Amino acid sequence: MYGGVNGHQRYLQTAVETAHPARLVVMLYDGALRFLAQAQEAMTQRNYEQQNHYLQKAQRILAELISSLDFTKGGEVAENLFRIYIYLYNQLVQANLEDDSAKVQHAIALLSELREAWDAVATQVETPVTMGTPAKVSLHG
Repeated sequence: MYGGVNGHQRYLQTAVETAHPARLVVMLYDGALRFLAQAQEAMTQRNYEQQNHYLQKAQRILAELISSLDFTKGGEVAENLFRIYIYLYNQLVQANLEDDSAKVQHAIALLSELREAWDAVATQVETPVTMGTPAKVSLHG
């Protein structure tokens, strides 16, 4: 079957399998941000089941981000990201327990900033460097 759900799933699978690691992080942020927006919507509707569902999905993404940190190569940056991810994870747990949309909004703001930084990194590493391209030089005055 071409197109439809199966086509979309194949496209997403290919996108993930061929993405640069920095782009994968951006994709994870995008997913977390989408789930947090859905959780906020559920909060406004007082739909506690959906609220819990989407906050837990965002928490699983944060857990994935935590588990993917490489402290050997990442050093201080990895340690700082670890602290931020743990903080955000705990914020989401508290947001769910206290039905506090302000904590969700705070998480969205922080994740949005991190996403922009990772997107810039991903764009930089994905852009091919054109070294060795001859410059146009005029030999005639």
